[in-house]
Amino acid sequence: MASILISDDSSSMRQMLCFTLTAAHHQVQEASNGSAALELAKRHSFDLVITDINMPNLDGLGLVRALRHLPDYQFKPILLLTTETDPEVKKEAKMAGATGWINKPFDPDKLLAAVRKVLG
Repeated sequence: MASILISDDSSSMRQMLCFTLTAAHHQVQEASNGSAALELAKRHSFDLVITDINMPNLDGLGLVRALRHLPDYQFKPILLLTTETDPEVKKEAKMAGATGWINKPFDPDKLLAAVRKVLG
């Protein structure tokens, strides 16, 4: 069981992620934007962060960059879950420190496989 932070401005997407991850016995906390996710990450230690890219206040790439500057998140996995398909954005995400990329809409089995893979 892992502690997972999810960040997405879509409440329905957060609900689907929570349902999928808690059914797999993970503990999940959620944020509706990157700024709220960053504040949660500063107060709690999560094993994994899953974030959208396009969000208000602080986007997912900004969140990845900010998390990588926190000592507790320098080496923790961060997955991007997004509709974005631009190869340049994927390259930018990798440079920012993202561990992996999952396209929306997501297949629950593939999401859980990616979570298992990055958590080792």
